[in-house]
Amino acid sequence: MIEAPFYSAKGAKRAEAFALPGELFDGTVNEDVLHQAVKTYLANQRQGTHKVKTRAEVSGGGRKPWKQKGTGRARQGSNRAPHWRGGGIAFGPSPRDYRLDIPKKVRQLARRSALNARAREGMVHVIDTFTFEAPKTATLLGLLGELSLGGRKTLILTDGAKSAVHLSARNVPHLEVLPFAEASAYDILHADALVIESGALGADTSAEKPLKPAKKVKATKRAKAAKPKTAKRAKSAKAAPAKSTKSTKSTKSRTRTPKETK
Repeated sequence: MIEAPFYSAKGAKRAEAFALPGELFDGTVNEDVLHQAVKTYLANQRQGTHKVKTRAEVSGGGRKPWKQKGTGRARQGSNRAPHWRGGGIAFGPSPRDYRLDIPKKVRQLARRSALNARAREGMVHVIDTFTFEAPKTATLLGLLGELSLGGRKTLILTDGAKSAVHLSARNVPHLEVLPFAEASAYDILHADALVIESGALGADTSAEKPLKPAKKVKATKRAKAAKPKTAKRAKSAKAAPAKSTKSTKSTKSRTRTPKETK
């Protein structure tokens, strides 16, 4: 079990450390997966809109600069060739898509590895909650000063989107605020320290969906199905002799004596 220092909402350090959830902080750091995730993230940030003109796209150059022979100079076919001033560019960049993709499980493994890397360094700090009624940069900087993170490149991970905390850190160059669920492996590695709300860590391990109440219709069906079958058997047993009496009476009325047959 990996533990991290635990602080109150005002920055006071608590005596007991916070036990980080084992689902995210299992202690494994896969460097190959981290490299792959960071390379994919940086490649996906590229727009790929770079473009230069080739000799076919530069205007002019339709006339031969001078005749082929007799001038003593090298032969030239166009003054828009790559070696001419104002000519086209040879082997220049053209628009392309740099986007890469990695499997979902690999991306999740990279995120866990990044969290474990910061936890090994002791740069994970857990705070109870951010009680910001209104955006205030001085209050946030004072809170980070209590955590001994003044001037460090810090990533603040909140329990869901909190606009007051985001606006408080927006104009500070070395601070970044993200919801805990949206932080990628690159965001975690780019920061020197992490400040995580305890609610964000508790939601990943103890979040359970509330059970829905059973419908009344289903309850009545189950009650009917749960009735013993002895009542049905008793009814059938009572109904059986009544039918037999009717049948005997009908047979007696229909039977004839031997004198009537003669």
